[in-house]
Amino acid sequence: MGSAGPDDRRKELGAFLRKRRERLVRAEYDLPPVGRGRTLGLRREEIAFLSGVSVTWYTWLEQGRDINPSRQVLDAVAVNLRLTAPEHDYILGLSGFAPAPRQAPGAPEPVPEHIQHLLDALDPSPAFAITSTWAIGAWNRGYQALFPGIATVPARDRNLLRLTFTDPYVRGMLPDWEVTSRSFLADYRAEAGSHADRAAHVELVTRLREDSEDFARVWDDHEVRRFASRARTFLHPVAGRLDFEQHQLVPSDVPSLRIVAYLPAPGTDMGERMARLVADTVT
Repeated sequence: MGSAGPDDRRKELGAFLRKRRERLVRAEYDLPPVGRGRTLGLRREEIAFLSGVSVTWYTWLEQGRDINPSRQVLDAVAVNLRLTAPEHDYILGLSGFAPAPRQAPGAPEPVPEHIQHLLDALDPSPAFAITSTWAIGAWNRGYQALFPGIATVPARDRNLLRLTFTDPYVRGMLPDWEVTSRSFLADYRAEAGSHADRAAHVELVTRLREDSEDFARVWDDHEVRRFASRARTFLHPVAGRLDFEQHQLVPSDVPSLRIVAYLPAPGTDMGERMARLVADTVT
């Protein structure tokens, strides 16, 4: 028997995507039943909209037409169909692409020494540096006093989105968790558009979908919002209520990084209280 040709692979890809789409639970996407109360299956136009492609193009994809989907589009379709990692690799292989790396790097790329110096200069105000996928690559003593577990979190999980949605300590410190987590995702999505096809982004979203129902629910709302400095409040188990202003800086010489700093709210004694907290809790 001969090997499968391009037409066979396109037909298999289309049939596979159609079957997976038809099995989706509409309520999990906050979509109402259709027809005679049908609760399973998203329409083609719904997946096309979520994936950022035209309905006609997505229809051709499911029909096995002679089109050449990019890896970026296939990654987007995989995320929105909520494919497992093996299923994602399968549709990539059918389209002639290598499987996506499934293991995130052991740690973010090293943060330049001068960025660490800047973070340290901001002590005792909490400050940290994040990558384009919001992996936390460096922090100062103030941030470690705010979140003592940051140094012991496995490097693969040391991500601001992941900690917000899966770490009970972080969630417990946020009295406005629902508002803050939604705002974080809107900020992240605004930045993620330029690298939505990158393995690290796809891996982050896929893992969080599996590990956090709250993340999946809010992510599917597709909110986008540019970052704006804002007030932040934490309920620290030792220091009590802490009020800050959150600011974000982009180093001109390392534009792939973001520096996030929590500065004392005006008219408060946050500076003195943070200095005591750092002295008492960070060795």
